[in-house]
Amino acid sequence: MAWRPYPRTLTPLHASPASSPRPAPSAAAPPAGGRGGTGAGRAPDALRRLPAAAARVPGRAASAVRRWWERTPRERRGPVLIAVAACLLTLWLTPYGTLIGAVALAGAVAWQGRARSAEAADGGPGEAERARLQTLYEALVPHLSLAGDPRPRPLYAHDGDWRRAFTAFAFTEEGRLSHLRLRYPPHLGDGDPESRARLQRLLCDKAGQGREYRFAWHEETGELSLTALPPLPAGVCAQRFATAPGETVLGFTDLHTARRTVPVTGDDGERRDLPPVVWRTGPRSAEPHLLVLGRPGAGATTLLRSVALQALGHGEVLIVDGGGAGEYAFLAGRGGVLAVEPTLAGALSSLEWVTRETERRLLAANRARQTGRDVPEDVCRPLWVLVDRPSALSRLARSEGQRDPQDLLQVPLRYGRAVRVTVAVADRFEGAAGLAAAVRSHTRARVVLGPATPDQVRAVLGEAPATTPPPRVPPGRGYARLGTGPVHRLQVPATPDPYDEEASEPQRRAVMELLTGPMASAGRRTLR
Repeated sequence: MAWRPYPRTLTPLHASPASSPRPAPSAAAPPAGGRGGTGAGRAPDALRRLPAAAARVPGRAASAVRRWWERTPRERRGPVLIAVAACLLTLWLTPYGTLIGAVALAGAVAWQGRARSAEAADGGPGEAERARLQTLYEALVPHLSLAGDPRPRPLYAHDGDWRRAFTAFAFTEEGRLSHLRLRYPPHLGDGDPESRARLQRLLCDKAGQGREYRFAWHEETGELSLTALPPLPAGVCAQRFATAPGETVLGFTDLHTARRTVPVTGDDGERRDLPPVVWRTGPRSAEPHLLVLGRPGAGATTLLRSVALQALGHGEVLIVDGGGAGEYAFLAGRGGVLAVEPTLAGALSSLEWVTRETERRLLAANRARQTGRDVPEDVCRPLWVLVDRPSALSRLARSEGQRDPQDLLQVPLRYGRAVRVTVAVADRFEGAAGLAAAVRSHTRARVVLGPATPDQVRAVLGEAPATTPPPRVPPGRGYARLGTGPVHRLQVPATPDPYDEEASEPQRRAVMELLTGPMASAGRRTLR
């Protein structure tokens, strides 16, 4: 029985129409125009395909012009338009200028379509693309073939046909592999993490380094999909995001993993829609508290600053700076900021107040429900407790013989969700062992930032990411997982300390615009 290619109707949903994978030609019959057909049979087919091939050439030329225009800096677009207008005017005024321009344009369009003329003629991959697929197939043979395979036609064998193994594929305009769907033999062991990782590393090396790839395993059909992912946007500043009360934007991710988009403004002032990772808090949230882990300089403090600025629009914020570097000093004395404590004594007193405030809110809400009255407004107002590097404070407290500040987080972590008390904790990888059991068990929203191996990501998030690590990790880049949901790629909005002279001016200005005014002395709350 002849092998049949993968149906086109089952192409993955994330493949765009412009770059949807082309089905591989059948192995049973050679492609039209090859050595398997006669000259009389090939001539009518070639004549029928000629208009379609000619129609594709202007489209490719227009795409090339569009890409060149997008790469042109904004300050150069005006002079370019003036130069083009001057050339068109010169051709219009020159005798036979219109004819000369038409001939030159036709020649340029024909030159643009010369490289893929063979592919346009038969609708399949070009010669260079077939060579890349064959090379990839030969590299997979030692890993996926079985010694002494009793089958007469193994799926992977030396001098085999890649068309039986690769059911769908797509290439970029530069000729790089952007999507691949391959079949693997049953003896691979797709349930073994080591076998999966070994095959994924091989595919990444052969598909082209310098990019991120997403792998989707289909155990039911014995197929694996590889998709090259574009880099996440790293030029989004801190700003007011279009979210509902109780929603916080942790960062931005891929479009195919998010349910919605939000309008944002980049560093260059350009507005666009990006898919966010939204963390929902409140009484009905399944992930009411957050834990952020990363390496020094990875962006954990940046994420807490972003959360603080978003929380000020709907509630009150209390910050404990265990690092003591003063990276939250710009929030001190602002409206809605109860305290910014960089010392051990201030952290202990503030967290003791948070414990008493949580208990007071619970009692007030319970009395109101028993009497049938509405819950008081001060109980419904969200309270955010942001703790940066609690492990450093715990080591300092043990050396001085004082109480561990993390012990004071047990009450808000256990009971704070019902009265809108939210705790966000950030620490480094080396301090993760010093986190209290209550912090590890009640922070179900997790974020890992900075360079991290799949094993480290799995240890924090409970599941390894389905994507490969980026070739270059910018600040604020990592992974996020909310509860038992999927692992998302994450890029945190740029939220630097506005007093940091090394930060860029647009990012500092964006943070200053979000700051609330100084808190009036009459409205200042005393933490007792």
